[in-house]
Amino acid sequence: MTQERVVHCRNGWLMLGVNLALLLSAVGAFVGTIVLTKQVNPQAAWLLVPVIPYAVFALVMLCGHFPQEPNEGRALLLAGAYHGTVRESGFWWANPLLTRRRVSLRSRNLETQKLKVNDKRGNPIEIGAVVVWRVQDTAQALFDVENYEQFVHVQSESALRHLANIYAYDHGEEGEITLRSGVEEVSAALQQELQQRLAQAGVVVEEARLTHLAYASEIAGAMLRRQQAEAVIAARKMIVHGAVSMVQMALEELSEKQVVELDAERKANMVSNLLVVLCGEAEVTPVVNTGSGSASGHGRG
Repeated sequence: MTQERVVHCRNGWLMLGVNLALLLSAVGAFVGTIVLTKQVNPQAAWLLVPVIPYAVFALVMLCGHFPQEPNEGRALLLAGAYHGTVRESGFWWANPLLTRRRVSLRSRNLETQKLKVNDKRGNPIEIGAVVVWRVQDTAQALFDVENYEQFVHVQSESALRHLANIYAYDHGEEGEITLRSGVEEVSAALQQELQQRLAQAGVVVEEARLTHLAYASEIAGAMLRRQQAEAVIAARKMIVHGAVSMVQMALEELSEKQVVELDAERKANMVSNLLVVLCGEAEVTPVVNTGSGSASGHGRG
């Protein structure tokens, strides 16, 4: 692979003064030769032979100036051969015969399209990501791939598809990382894979993060109902666990403080009633038992 070589060019302002002096001297020599030919000696026209190339040389020398902004690089090529890269910002001068190719070294954002792929379990999902990247090696970016911007775009989508195939959307096995629950781990894995793919283009991936994750439209309704059912089951488990703890605490308190002596049958009835009260969804209406005997009374006419 091509390796970047950093080169330093001459100060543009200093060379501008030199080149302007060359150009002015060439113009003066040209005008002086014309005046000499017309007014003094017509045969002095042969002096234009060296003056004209000299003037052309002065004009060409002016073409070697170029400005460069911060976080910008220019690869210099001479007759198709890589000469080096200028990375310093400022106003510079280089050999006018060198071809200069500008490369931005600034960080860039790439937001992928919402891709429809299958996860590890074969469920169709929609996934998207944003990638922050920049060019680190200008020589590799220009000469080792055809178009480094298009290369980054295609490889980013390819890596995202591969990532979706090796992780489940959710509900993985115990300790398993999923796309939904392990966002940080998945983003780190995406960044690592992208860096491996884009290294040959001289690109550094600064950050890669999922921005969109959802089931595909054809199964979204069924998956939503499944998630709702799982939420209900989880809530029921918590309610039952809390109810059993409360019943156990009530029995222990009654026994410890000797409020009432309960045999096995009455404990079973009490436990059953308490669980119905604590676990039931509808509001419970209590029935108070005032005694087991019969009562008689007189009515008024």
